[in-house]
Amino acid sequence: MSQKIFLDGTFVPREDAKVSVFDHGLLYGDGVFEGIRVYDGVVFKLEEHLERLYASAKTIMLEIPYSRDEMREIVRQSCRENGLESAYIRLVVSRGPGDLGLDPRKCGRATVVVIADRISLYPPELYENGMSIGTGSTRRSRAEIINPQIKSLNYLNNILAKLEANQHGWGEVLMLSEEGFVAECSADNIFMVRRGVLVTPAPHLGILLGITRATVLDLAREAGYETLETTFTRHELWNADEVFLTGSAAEIVPVVKVDERSVGDGKPGPVTKDLAQRFRAYAPTNGVHI
Repeated sequence: MSQKIFLDGTFVPREDAKVSVFDHGLLYGDGVFEGIRVYDGVVFKLEEHLERLYASAKTIMLEIPYSRDEMREIVRQSCRENGLESAYIRLVVSRGPGDLGLDPRKCGRATVVVIADRISLYPPELYENGMSIGTGSTRRSRAEIINPQIKSLNYLNNILAKLEANQHGWGEVLMLSEEGFVAECSADNIFMVRRGVLVTPAPHLGILLGITRATVLDLAREAGYETLETTFTRHELWNADEVFLTGSAAEIVPVVKVDERSVGDGKPGPVTKDLAQRFRAYAPTNGVHI
């Protein structure tokens, strides 16, 4: 079956899914997006994703030409059109076509694209054995430059960091805040377990408040783990008992080495395994059915 892409009001074959070369999303990274998982016919935390999408759009004064109810149905229909019970959805809203100038007032109507496809971000052995990460030189952008709560199409900061990961052979790259505190990775949030406490960077450090991040914090608290959102340096991270990453595509990935320093005993830890198991059980039952 040919893959169908939702593009501005209709589903078209993949090869016909094209946008204008004058679209501000292409020319300037002017737009917002969401990455959403579907588990066994359930669109995971769809309402939370839509809330973040519309909040991001409001901040950049981008009018989405569909209501939330309409967008919810578009996402669900994208899965049905492609016969997908488990999938990764990329929902993109750009400013739309204008001219070669910067002024967004020249763009008449936003472009909306919804892609439903299969995805495997990391190889299965990394979930079993863990990955190695390293610290990049690219710092996370400050909120007054580009607020990380805006999940925008401008991902050059993240791309520059990912290039460093590729150059060094790391599975992911750790990004620090301007002050040198641990912030997040190029596409994932980061957690550590230290002396029995689950710790993750505080929101003010310039991180995206991931949907999976929030879910893991909730699951951890329900399981009786002590959790803490705070500032910490690489010194604390290097001496953590466990480290793992979270993201919509990645889910929960154990980290066994940071900057050539082994984490704990060099194997995925018990808290990481427990939370990953809890997440896998939770995800297919929490969302909107397609």
